[in-house]
Amino acid sequence: MKSFITIAIFTTTCLASAAELELESRVQALPASHRFAEKGWFVWCGAPVKGPDGKYHLFYSRWPVSVGFAPGWAIHSEIAYAVADKPGGPYQHVNVALPKRPINPATGKKYWDGDVTHNPNAFYHNGKYHLYYMGNHGDGKTYPMHRNNQRIGVAIATNPQGPWQRLDQPIVDITDDKKSFDSLCVTNPAACMRPDGGVLLIYKAVQYIEGKPMGGNVRYGAAIAKQPQGPYIKTPGKIFEAEKPGKHWMVAEDPFIWFSEKYDNRYYAVTRDVVGTFTGSSGGICLFQSADGLNWKPAAKPKVLGAKFALEDGSVSNSNIERPSLLIEGSEPTYLFGAADGYKKGGKISTNVQIPLITP
Repeated sequence: MKSFITIAIFTTTCLASAAELELESRVQALPASHRFAEKGWFVWCGAPVKGPDGKYHLFYSRWPVSVGFAPGWAIHSEIAYAVADKPGGPYQHVNVALPKRPINPATGKKYWDGDVTHNPNAFYHNGKYHLYYMGNHGDGKTYPMHRNNQRIGVAIATNPQGPWQRLDQPIVDITDDKKSFDSLCVTNPAACMRPDGGVLLIYKAVQYIEGKPMGGNVRYGAAIAKQPQGPYIKTPGKIFEAEKPGKHWMVAEDPFIWFSEKYDNRYYAVTRDVVGTFTGSSGGICLFQSADGLNWKPAAKPKVLGAKFALEDGSVSNSNIERPSLLIEGSEPTYLFGAADGYKKGGKISTNVQIPLITP
């Protein structure tokens, strides 16, 4: 009898590990209470982490409504921290995690992330919180200057309230070769631990184009490191590309990545499907998968969410989800976090929403 139980458990485990992840059927309607907002602020992004204290910690971007949505995000954003007892909230603002920094005394100049922090992505590992982000600096008014000074960094803390250890230099910088896809700016980091104990980092980049202040197409690359603080080594090639290259300046955006032992020992990513290349839904959310974290393809069932999402009262949203992020608990995605409203004409002040996912 004991042998049968052992075999049965082993078989069940093997079947679960071989299963391929699918998310669309798990997405539930958004309860009205599952929305985090701050009066007077645009709330964007949203990186959730369940801590060992059992609480849910949320790192998010915010900037004053008074400066406008865009280009306000690139010139005035700061990464703040909120906490909740439940994954769907309510979340309460605690403090600003990564504020502006004074002049670097060693150089007499601004730090690389001295004026702006944005695009948080976070995980907890070995007793520490690792907060990846975009930082920039500029004159406080010129959009191309701030946007093109975007670089990627990581801050580390033992407590989500801080203090945070910030690095004097970015962990991912632009490539000197002007022909490279990441020669103008790098931003929008997504990171996760690898099975070998190292780190995989995916980043967004723009190529320098002579005579074009905003550069060329927006594409994604990868870098790896042995530890969260680096050094990071860029890998060749671009990722999240369409099988048949088109003329679109951007096809995927806002990745969140993780490694899943449960689902066939693969890396997975959720991204925004900018023009509907992968899901057929422009502005929807797409699921990608990868065996090594460097070569990615859409999952067998790539669609996670369409251009709009269902509300618990039976209606639908007036906007799509941007900056998708997943809360992972016990090897299962349990909530889809994301930013709603903001960019669209007539949109409301942006907020972070927490969409429940059915778990097996």
